Amino acid sequence: MTATDQTKRGTARGVADALREQIRSGVLRAGEALPTGRELAGRFNVSPKTAVAGVDILKGEGLVIGEQGGRRRVRSVRRITWNLSEFERGHRRDSHALDDWATAIKDAGREPRETIAKTTELAEPQIAEWLRIMAGDEVVKRSRVRWVDDEPFQLSISYFPGTIARGTLLDEDREISAPGGVLRHIGHPQTHVRDEISTRMPTPEETDLLQLPMGTPVIQHVRIGYGAEVPVRVMITIAPGDRHLIVYEMEV
Repeated sequence: MTATDQTKRGTARGVADALREQIRSGVLRAGEALPTGRELAGRFNVSPKTAVAGVDILKGEGLVIGEQGGRRRVRSVRRITWNLSEFERGHRRDSHALDDWATAIKDAGREPRETIAKTTELAEPQIAEWLRIMAGDEVVKRSRVRWVDDEPFQLSISYFPGTIARGTLLDEDREISAPGGVLRHIGHPQTHVRDEISTRMPTPEETDLLQLPMGTPVIQHVRIGYGAEVPVRVMITIAPGDRHLIVYEMEV
């Protein structure tokens, strides 16, 4: 029992503060099981109910996950580094087998996988504004769940004006990739992009699809890809904040 254990006792918040300190200092390591509620009650001189409430605080912060049988474990996460200044830039890393994102994950020694669904829809006002089309115009929507090492890491939804996407590879309901990128392949290459990045709490659907622990915020990355004159795509990526390190590199 540490000095912190001795001094922070009596409340659920005190239990949570002491355990959080042990997690951050490495005393409790990633993947390690926490003591049982009864063991924590004895350590902190509280009731088992208070001890469990303290652990629930850490669960809400995303530091602890629950398992079947009621056991709690320190959450273990291997982040990916997502270099947005290199993503889809210049000489793209796409091949016939993997797109630029999956190739970067493979190069990092991780295992990428994507599931995709294609639909044709009418553009909502925000999508229309990004694409500079009229609300209600036809768009091709390609929705992906991106997996790394069999864990969902990103939701990525791309919208393309129907005028350029209909009848092309983008209109096919399957995974697609092409050297230089699919937009270049169909004759509408991106010449520059604009990124908009924000953070927020996830929707219930995003929580389910990304298997997010309670209290985990997400990063929303919007990339608008421009052709020679007008936007040719907008991609909205939802990325769990605890699984990503976002990097930009630029000359100054």
